[in-house]
Amino acid sequence: MNQAVLVILIFTVIMSIKGFNDRIFFERFKFQVQAVLAGDKKRLLSSGFLHADFSHLAFNMYALYLFGGITADSLGSLSFVVIYLGSLLAGGLYALYYHKDNPYYSAIGASGAVSGVLIASILLYPSNTYTFIFFPFIDIPGYVLGVGYIVYSIYGMKKQLGNIGHSAHLGGAIGGFITTLLVFPSIIHLQPRVVVLVAIPIVLLGIFGRRLNPS
Repeated sequence: MNQAVLVILIFTVIMSIKGFNDRIFFERFKFQVQAVLAGDKKRLLSSGFLHADFSHLAFNMYALYLFGGITADSLGSLSFVVIYLGSLLAGGLYALYYHKDNPYYSAIGASGAVSGVLIASILLYPSNTYTFIFFPFIDIPGYVLGVGYIVYSIYGMKKQLGNIGHSAHLGGAIGGFITTLLVFPSIIHLQPRVVVLVAIPIVLLGIFGRRLNPS
């Protein structure tokens, strides 16, 4: 495993377990709109290292292991860390914007950062195929997965599906897209069609995003 991925994974596990056993610690570092707007900006990042339970933690760390290694091995450890933290911050900022009128909204988890790493790996290797437990006999191309993930996050955010931070997922995916272009601008020339394809729902979100805001 790439060392940068391993360090983030271990640090996240340590922070999460600490949060499981220390409610004061958990409350101090989770994302909460009211606290962030009051000036506690560290929560935009610290919340990404906390999780609700072991299954939540295991799912995110497994996804980090799968897609983080691809990204870090291709772009290097420093670029991976930039993408990871940039996506985490973008996820927090978008969640803050989307829920700004709900002061008690809170969230935790590395999903925003992992979403950004997922998009980065898809931009790098759009022809890779993926299978999932619910669709074991279907190979899904990476570019389809990337666009589908963004579209589903937009839909889930609008419909408020489940107890899931869709806004952080979406913000993280956008952050991953932007930071990947920043750290590896050659991707625009190497994968122009995929870059445009992933950019389309992001651009449409920028144009029509206000319609998604909670009423």
